Amino acid sequence: MSIQTLSRCGFVLFFVSLVSGCSLIGSDASDRGGECRWNRSSCMYEGRYEPGERDYAEEEAARLNRASSVRLRR
Repeated sequence: MSIQTLSRCGFVLFFVSLVSGCSLIGSDASDRGGECRWNRSSCMYEGRYEPGERDYAEEEAARLNRASSVRLRR
């Protein structure tokens, strides 16, 4: 094999490993969505709410439900 062929193969392998590494980092850093999908109880909080937190959680849930409804209607 020539040096040029080896360098091309090396570049391709480097690029593939870089892309796969970035996709792994992005999936871990984004959120715990995958973990919650498989083990929902690990994401459930059983403690008390802080002052005002319950109202915020209910408003946020309503907002997310409206956004999902809009997406489904499209």
